[in-house]
Amino acid sequence: MSGTLNKVMLIGHLGDEVKMHYFEGGNCIGRFPIATNETYTNKQTGEKVTNTEWHNIVVRNKAAEICEKYLSKGDKIYVEGRLKTRQWQGEDGNTRYTTEVNVQDFTFLSTKKESMANDAGNTPKTQPASGTSQPKTSIEVQPVNEQEQDDDLPF
Repeated sequence: MSGTLNKVMLIGHLGDEVKMHYFEGGNCIGRFPIATNETYTNKQTGEKVTNTEWHNIVVRNKAAEICEKYLSKGDKIYVEGRLKTRQWQGEDGNTRYTTEVNVQDFTFLSTKKESMANDAGNTPKTQPASGTSQPKTSIEVQPVNEQEQDDDLPF
């Protein structure tokens, strides 16, 4: 096989708030960690074991602004992107490395408040939103009478 693939798909919980960095020219970048868990039962002891893996997530420009506005610590999110390793010189002069997930698509799955409500036996009244479109919200639609429909619409 001559082709290669660099694709990551994760579902996890935010470990911190989205940290934004703005650049000249109007571009921005958002960074946040997400945690994924693996749970299994130790066959020798019968004890339930949970391992947590932390992932550094990077979103850019409009997607970063959406994440900053609607996500908070504890929220559940699906991210899809590519792995990227970068290096820099630390203050001590040593070369440092980090591996990050550069996000290409994401979906908000639940908020921390909804997760706690579900644990208490309540069900959320909203549906998950997809990708970089609108975040999950509950919208009430008011009926429109026919006279109001003839407004100056551009289409």
